[in-house]
Amino acid sequence: MTDIKAQIKEFRIGEKIRAQRQLRRLTLQELSDLTGLSKPLLSQIENEQVVPPLATLLKISRGLKVDIHFFFEDETNRQKLVVTRGEELRPDLQRQAVNAAVRPYTYHSLAQGMRHKNMEPFLVEVENTTWDDKLFFRHDGEEEFLYVADGAINFHYGSEVYHLKAGDSAYYDSSQPHGLVAVGETKARIVAVLYSKG
Repeated sequence: MTDIKAQIKEFRIGEKIRAQRQLRRLTLQELSDLTGLSKPLLSQIENEQVVPPLATLLKISRGLKVDIHFFFEDETNRQKLVVTRGEELRPDLQRQAVNAAVRPYTYHSLAQGMRHKNMEPFLVEVENTTWDDKLFFRHDGEEEFLYVADGAINFHYGSEVYHLKAGDSAYYDSSQPHGLVAVGETKARIVAVLYSKG
């Protein structure tokens, strides 16, 4: 976990959240009211004592009225192209379900540094774990696409379950409850793209 914390600091997410909150003249309590997240948790995130999972970042981005990819942008980067080499991938974020003991997904950003984008692509490593409804996520204003590169997953969307294997994909409105787990002998790897409708 320490390595991931060190790597996440390179994004300066806590600093970006604080700057946006202050720019919008919001107190921590007001941001807490907007996001449904506790004031102590927001303070810990701003001070980079806690690594926020992706679902938490989505809530904060909505509260601050910025797109999720804002947290992965490098303000000094003027590139119009980002090439990500496989050997350069690193775990950027882990998504943990509320009250879940495990962190079922590890995200690797595939467009780190690119500014002003509507899509945020990730390579996601999905752990083989037993499905629990606590693994459901939902977030308004986003569409998602996923492509199974290796292994197999059970993709839960509302009350439906879809078994997807390497080569299969799904495009969906992420305002509906959704989640996934790897099934089989090994963890799965998927490419996931989040699209913000703005």
